[in-house]
Amino acid sequence: MYSGITQAATPCSFDQKTPQTLKMEDNPRTFADVQKTVLSCHKESTSEDKMSFYDSWSELYEEDVMFLDYRAPLLAAESLAAVMRENRDQALVLDVACGTGLVALQLQRLGFRNFHGVDGSAGMLELARSKTVYQTLQKSMLDTDSLPAHSDSYDVVVIVGALSEGQVPHSILPELLRVTKPGGFVCMTTRSNTSNQLYKEQLQTVIEEMEQKTLWERVRVQEIEHWEKATSVHEAEKNTEYISGIIYVYRKSKSQDKNDN
Repeated sequence: MYSGITQAATPCSFDQKTPQTLKMEDNPRTFADVQKTVLSCHKESTSEDKMSFYDSWSELYEEDVMFLDYRAPLLAAESLAAVMRENRDQALVLDVACGTGLVALQLQRLGFRNFHGVDGSAGMLELARSKTVYQTLQKSMLDTDSLPAHSDSYDVVVIVGALSEGQVPHSILPELLRVTKPGGFVCMTTRSNTSNQLYKEQLQTVIEEMEQKTLWERVRVQEIEHWEKATSVHEAEKNTEYISGIIYVYRKSKSQDKNDN
């Protein structure tokens, strides 16, 4: 989901026309409007400006991702379900950068029943709460705060759509692992478009370093060709209007010592 916090950066201003302003205009929302919004959400900014932007986008978020044919929530849920064939209804899931709850809805469709959600945007959390899928929802600044959970608490931790340039920093990975139970699963996604290549390389470096330290083991890595529609012709894959993405599913080592924070 497009939901999270930027890395520390030089402050910048978003366009004066927020998604809510565009909704109030006489003309119906267009793909060009969505392109402008998505490009804005990847700009570097202060945490406060970023969350204000997501709050203003929340009412239009689900409509906009439909414009983009954004398939990450569905694909990530199916990838996770493929390796978790049993006891899905008993698994406790932490949905990090949960946005409006699209990932939890897809997981619920596949038999998962127990969800806690965390996001930095109050507006996104309000819409997630309206879906009545989550048992708890908490606001947390994902670039500065520790996740609001004890160590070794969750059978599954997911972060879908937020690990990318201008959103949640890859430094969150140790936190994702910390709150996962030994033997539990961590499901992550990122984009493979041109502007996200450096972030993706840095993310994969951290993933591999944690694997080399036997903190977790690779279960499934899935390249997806049609991830979502490109917001720029320069970003689209050859001979298609889509960008590609990738899903990582890792399993926390069962031998780690427990350190309840």
